[in-house]
Amino acid sequence: MVDELSNLVDRCLRGERSAVLELVDQFQRPVFGLCYRMLRHHQDAEDMAQETFVRALKSLTQWDRQRPFLPWLLAIAGNRCRTLLSRRMRRPATAALVEEPADRDDGDEPARRLAEEVSLAMNSLRDEYRQAFVLFHEQELSYAEIGAALDCPIGTVKTWVHRARRELIERLRVRGMLAEERHALRPV
Repeated sequence: MVDELSNLVDRCLRGERSAVLELVDQFQRPVFGLCYRMLRHHQDAEDMAQETFVRALKSLTQWDRQRPFLPWLLAIAGNRCRTLLSRRMRRPATAALVEEPADRDDGDEPARRLAEEVSLAMNSLRDEYRQAFVLFHEQELSYAEIGAALDCPIGTVKTWVHRARRELIERLRVRGMLAEERHALRPV
């Protein structure tokens, strides 16, 4: 796999269009997934994923072949997303022009409500907590790979993932989505 990837990168560096398409096809899902989780907007995630690949292709010579490719690529994606988020913070908020229609099917209400609450809880996390959490739980990267992608020590990554979990659980508990924990000892 490493030799195949290295060969693919070499072909990209030679300017082979088919190699570029193959590289994008191979990594577009994890890159888009990270962008979507960070930005929570489909179009912005698509734009940042595209920018990620443009940047990565321009910087392929900088990839250290002794290190895994995906964390390097996801670091670029994370940086692109953080840049967009910081621009958003400086921009005044705009009101929605069209309200989204309410779902008519009440059968999916509990699942829809849980998904909405999880999304709100994810939105409330600090950016670095959310990014580490997504890379660990959704992209299934190791702590070492996340550390390389985020350019921070493994201990910091572990702390961020732990804090993200703890904050998500607490937020869901406060919002009534999780049952209160029962203590093992019960009165006799």
